[in-house]
Amino acid sequence: MNSRWPLRMTVAFSAGIAIVALVVALFHTRPDAATIALGLLLLLGALLRSKVGPVRASLDYVVGIALFLLSGPAAAVVVSVLLPLTQDRRLPLMRRVFNGAMAVLCASAAGLVFLRVGGVRGNAVLDAPGRALVAATAAIVTWLAVSAVLMCLVLWLDRGATSPLDFLRHVAAPTVLPMMGYGLLGVLLAVVWLGGLGIVAVLLVVVPLLVARWTLSLYEAERNAQAATMRAFIQVIETKDLYTRGHSERVSEGVGMLGRHLRLSDDRQQALEHAGLLHDVGKVGVPTSIIQKPGRLEDFEMDAIRLHPARGVELIGNIPFLEEVKSAVLHHHEKYDGTGYPAGLAGANIPYFARIIGIVDAFDCLTSTRSYRPAREVDETLQILLQDRYTHFDPHLVDAFVEVIRKDGWKAAAAEQPAPDGSAVVAIDHDDLSLGSGGGASGSAAGPDA
Repeated sequence: MNSRWPLRMTVAFSAGIAIVALVVALFHTRPDAATIALGLLLLLGALLRSKVGPVRASLDYVVGIALFLLSGPAAAVVVSVLLPLTQDRRLPLMRRVFNGAMAVLCASAAGLVFLRVGGVRGNAVLDAPGRALVAATAAIVTWLAVSAVLMCLVLWLDRGATSPLDFLRHVAAPTVLPMMGYGLLGVLLAVVWLGGLGIVAVLLVVVPLLVARWTLSLYEAERNAQAATMRAFIQVIETKDLYTRGHSERVSEGVGMLGRHLRLSDDRQQALEHAGLLHDVGKVGVPTSIIQKPGRLEDFEMDAIRLHPARGVELIGNIPFLEEVKSAVLHHHEKYDGTGYPAGLAGANIPYFARIIGIVDAFDCLTSTRSYRPAREVDETLQILLQDRYTHFDPHLVDAFVEVIRKDGWKAAAAEQPAPDGSAVVAIDHDDLSLGSGGGASGSAAGPDA
């Protein structure tokens, strides 16, 4: 039997209940000016819809809450069915059915709560504003709660990359307050409408919302373009060396895992992941012959390698939103005992993000195949990290990273990497844990013999 049948049955069941709720609402609705005007507004808003961050900032939620107070919950349920008509036709049919059913079910559940707690509509809202606000707030909370429960149920049945817990942590929890604000904007729209302005209220309340959404969408588009630029940089680097393909992406993912464990703010989390992605971007200026050399590097070759953090800062220097990642890119090869480069910083003087990247950078290098050695096992590499606490790495961050990897696991480098070059005579490179051996350099740069 198809493993997706529970998901399909759940979507079908949800759609069936939504149809029943819609039929009931139709028998209790009389079209009025507010219902027609806000329904048309919802359709207009669909044409301007844009995805901003983790929440799709659309007008259906605002319109629904406003209609509770203007025309009653039944009208809100009827208007909510317009959502399926505005969805992108390229979306899978099952997803479109579920989205439409969820919109109707959220409006229905919120409407029932609105009535249960004594919600009023029309001019009665102005006569009892406190009662109306309490009922509307209860409806808002219900709408958001039902939406979250339905999403978690579908994610659990789908068994996809996003788990219900991830959804609650990274989408629902961070956006609950903004979404509450959207609901209260619907209350404001209704009050201004009832105050005598009528449809003019839409211009005063909704137009600023649309302008804000448009501005945010431009900002999001700029960030997407900058992200594409970053990935283009990385692709240029990784075409130089088959052994390091995917390295920057994995480092970004690894520092992201550690950042979430450390409970960084959203802005700092995003900056950390950008820094992880770009930490080696300066290698674009290192000659390919040096990067691909399987043997020990000469002093001048190692000097060229050691310049890549500074070159990386130069490359990203003109991208404004990456200002806070520059120090991480510049100092990710510093060591906790002060023997790293380029500045020989030690301990807490090494920027926080640079300390994080240094750990994940070395970890991914050791668990990946290189021209001179095969990949190490994850458990073996974790033991090496623990061994080099206080010398190479911040001990507290190493402990946290080891805890994360042992809990969540790690996807090592792709198996299709080339086999090691058996002729290589070096056992380390600049990303390996060289314990003072100079990262594979020869001469004075190599330090004591390994």
